[in-house]
Amino acid sequence: MAIFLLSVYLISLTELSQLVKLPLLVEHFVEHKAKDNGLSLLEFLSEHYFEADDNDGDEDKEMKLPFKSHEGCINVTTIAFVPNNFHSISAKPVSEEKNSYSVYIEKFLPSAYLSSIWQPPKFS
Repeated sequence: MAIFLLSVYLISLTELSQLVKLPLLVEHFVEHKAKDNGLSLLEFLSEHYFEADDNDGDEDKEMKLPFKSHEGCINVTTIAFVPNNFHSISAKPVSEEKNSYSVYIEKFLPSAYLSSIWQPPKFS
């Protein structure tokens, strides 16, 4: 089943569907071979895929060859299978060390201290 679904996906959403046109390539090669007996497969492929259009009168057939034209548009479809039996994992909390720090705040300052600028620095 997995191989079937993978092949359907690859053929429908990628350019692998062009491989279905391989018999047309063979047929077109045989036609060219009949016209020119010295034509090799590499020369045929180079002529049809790598060189400029030669306008030999069979452009309709050449455009039907594999990987000559892009057909259709690519649709991206995502299918998600979500299992309905979730098992929750319970994690134990990590024990934290609670450090208590006391901050000394002096709320009362004598007025004599506040009024004099000549006091030494105070370290807190």
